[in-house]
Amino acid sequence: MQHILVLHGPNLNLLGMREPEVYGRETLADLDVKLYALAESLAVRVSSFQSNSEGALIDALHNARLTCSGVIINPGAYTHSSYAIRDAIAAINLPTIEVHLSNIHAREAFRSTSLIAPVCVGQIAGLGMIGYELALRALATRLGV
Repeated sequence: MQHILVLHGPNLNLLGMREPEVYGRETLADLDVKLYALAESLAVRVSSFQSNSEGALIDALHNARLTCSGVIINPGAYTHSSYAIRDAIAAINLPTIEVHLSNIHAREAFRSTSLIAPVCVGQIAGLGMIGYELALRALATRLGV
């Protein structure tokens, strides 16, 4: 069975409380429940991990190369600043989809530049939590499930 890692970056643990007009009212736990149910219907396995720490996200990516077939990542603000996360994604050589709840291209100018996108097979932004579901479906299809 194909295994997909879902990485939630900084501040995503505050979903439902932080700027609900931008990020919605559902929590990270709500999102994970939806992803686990969808994964079961797609016959893939999903693991989820959230950290506010750049190093922990990089460690999770490094570990994924041994057990996973693909990655979905919302790097949060690290999207615009972390060459280290970008390099980790490139190094593990797994198909990765970058996801953002809000449309990063329609917000502050600094948010429109992603250091992560060039090493990903795709980017989904601005569709809220459904973006994660679309990413999971896309990876499952790409992996031949």
